[in-house]
Amino acid sequence: MDREPNNAFQMIADYEGDIKHLFDNHPDGDIPILATRNMVIFPGVISPVLMGRRSSINLVRKMQDNPDGLIAIFCQKDPTLDNPTESDLYEMGVYAKIIRVLEMPMPGGQLTAIVQGLGKCMLREVKKYRPFIMGSTIPVDEELPSSDDKEFNAACDDLRNTSIEFIKKNEDIPDESQFALQNITNNIVMVNFLSSNMPFNISDKMDLLRCPSTKDRVFSLLKVMNKEMQLVELKQNIRIRTREDIDEQQREYFLQQQIKNIKEELGNGEGSPERQELLAQASKKKWGEDVEKIFYKELDRLDTLNPQSPDYSIQINYLQTMVGLPWGEFTVDDMNLKRAERILNHDHYGMERVKERILEHIAVLSLRGDLKSPILCLYGPPGVGKTSLGKSIASAMKRKYVRISLGGLHDESEIRGHRRTYVGAMPGRIIKSIQKAGSSNPVFILDEIDKVTQHTINGDPASALLEVLDPEQNIAFHDNYLDVDYDLSKVLFIATANDLNTIPRPLLDRMEIIEVSGYITEEKIEIAKRHLVPRELENTGLSTLTEKPAFTRQAIEKTIEQYTRESGVRQLEKQVNKAFRKMAFIKARDGELPYTKITPDKLNDLLGKPPFYRDIYQGNDDAGVVTGLAWTSVGGEILFIETSLSKGKGSKLTLTGNLGDVMKESAVIALEYVKAHIDNLGVDYRVFDQWNIHIHVPEGATPKDGPSAGITIATSIASALTQRKVRRNTAMTGEITLRGRVLPVGGIKEKILAAKRAGITDIVMCKDNKKDIDEIPPIYLKGVEFHYVENVADVWAFALTDERVAHPIDLHIEDTPSPSAHDL
Repeated sequence: MDREPNNAFQMIADYEGDIKHLFDNHPDGDIPILATRNMVIFPGVISPVLMGRRSSINLVRKMQDNPDGLIAIFCQKDPTLDNPTESDLYEMGVYAKIIRVLEMPMPGGQLTAIVQGLGKCMLREVKKYRPFIMGSTIPVDEELPSSDDKEFNAACDDLRNTSIEFIKKNEDIPDESQFALQNITNNIVMVNFLSSNMPFNISDKMDLLRCPSTKDRVFSLLKVMNKEMQLVELKQNIRIRTREDIDEQQREYFLQQQIKNIKEELGNGEGSPERQELLAQASKKKWGEDVEKIFYKELDRLDTLNPQSPDYSIQINYLQTMVGLPWGEFTVDDMNLKRAERILNHDHYGMERVKERILEHIAVLSLRGDLKSPILCLYGPPGVGKTSLGKSIASAMKRKYVRISLGGLHDESEIRGHRRTYVGAMPGRIIKSIQKAGSSNPVFILDEIDKVTQHTINGDPASALLEVLDPEQNIAFHDNYLDVDYDLSKVLFIATANDLNTIPRPLLDRMEIIEVSGYITEEKIEIAKRHLVPRELENTGLSTLTEKPAFTRQAIEKTIEQYTRESGVRQLEKQVNKAFRKMAFIKARDGELPYTKITPDKLNDLLGKPPFYRDIYQGNDDAGVVTGLAWTSVGGEILFIETSLSKGKGSKLTLTGNLGDVMKESAVIALEYVKAHIDNLGVDYRVFDQWNIHIHVPEGATPKDGPSAGITIATSIASALTQRKVRRNTAMTGEITLRGRVLPVGGIKEKILAAKRAGITDIVMCKDNKKDIDEIPPIYLKGVEFHYVENVADVWAFALTDERVAHPIDLHIEDTPSPSAHDL
């Protein structure tokens, strides 16, 4: 059947005859079906179809034997399918006729068929798939416009002009298409030609094919054409915007940016893998609206950065930090008080005040349900378990545990973070530790807070801690790197310190101070038996032996008294480890242990000669020697104040023993008080004119300072001047004034422990220190009697006995001649 492809009305008449011929030759209505990929054939359009599938080639070969036969062409929904079924084909297609078959010298025996679309049809049923698809169809009528339809003709003129402009702007369409379009004089054929050959989506083409009339199709085609025109213009605008200052290194980025912008305009942009991962993590976060807004703003900024630039990795690190923080994520506190108390008692011996404070917090939390965490500061000598207590608290409350050491911290940015404008910027240690914990309410240990460097060229870290440790401010802690407020109010901060004097007062005021004092010998023995010995057996591998070595109580006590000098148990742990290491060496060398019970007489072999001896009271046989009590960073100590008199011109006071300024001032004040009240001692005041006074504190290599030796120095001077003995087994501590008043001092518990170690039975102190004694457990006070005084006269009345020392110094006072009239 020969046709003039540009004569649409003749094409339709022939199409109707072809349909009649089809049913005349096929009573059952079955017709060969050709499935195409990404191709929609329209009525009257001649198109080449490349045949690659075996079923399609079989169909073409069959139709070569019947040149006048008709086929139906339907487009596949999924172009990747090689063997489509009925459900994989669009329901609307066209009847067509194969005009010519071109044999192509290509691998696999492929060929090209030139087909011409006829009328539309609807797929009713597929009957078989081999050797090619056969099925039944239903012809679909299409309303054609009349030749004098002005609206249709005007729309076609607009379509022709728009199409030519589209072809000019689209670089993917060859310019020859303009000439082909201009040579089509029939508007109906032009509409179907453009619908079939323009680079539209298959879904858009199917919508055009489904149009009930050609007039409807031309208006729909204009809509699709205008949309595609806008897309082409957008593409050109993107190219113009991104073309400026592009170098060879950015060429690949430009292509990716162009694709991304197109996808975003179409509403289906996906972004980079990093962006997808960040979005997935962000969707699970429980942050507030303000934080979420900032996150997505920074995420959008990521899309504008070149992945090869340094700013891209900086932005990625920032966003990963944001999604890595546990915004609004909290662990559930265990409110079981008995369980918490059991864990705290199991892990640490003593420390009753700290344990009581933690249990109070849990109790209040269980009643309120929501409570700002306290900010505690545990201070005391080294080795008493302040840091390890934090782990026990976290375990008791079932919270996460993090710790940072502040010793030597000299940069404010370590707390608040660096601003992102700096190279290598990172968040502060507070935010990093919260991120590491994975919870917004961990137990947070600020270790060695008293050793933070202050007022450096890098800022003041101690002042930066004010915001962290202020319950009214840390609800919105601002990290310079994060640049977003973070809530720290649920964090249980526990700071540790050895000396409160080095902590700034504003920082100290924000913390709840809890003293963790040193251990007495009995407590150290229990700690060694319960914790240190089992732990060091495990560390040295001796716990695997059938007969494990063990310390006797007497051996532990000797180790404490003669091999360590501390308030805590850190050195004791080292000595226990040293003893077990020695036994492990013997076991490895000889194959067996010489003994399993470590008694005091075995310590010399395991630990060597004792480096220390207990501070022992030296008696009261010498005049001018008085026992004082001192506080040091490792606990309490006893010290001896010695005063000697030597014949001389008088009015000379010598101080030795590496004394600090405050202690020197105490000695001067004590001497002046003695001079003012020398009559009360029954001594001639002229003794100061003819005898020199020398005050010495032994162990001159050790620095000594503080006002607490005031009454001790005054009593030492009084004893030397009167040659009277000081009451036996007596020690004293207290500051004095020029009027002789005794003032209270600190470190009472440590001083009591030192006195007990030295065998002291009587302690003299200020009356105002009685409140400190009342807070100390009775076990620390056993064997010691306290004498409270208000002035130096009370001290002398108790401490100075009427008994003179053996071989007293004769303080002979020479008469000074009266001045003569001539001298006057």
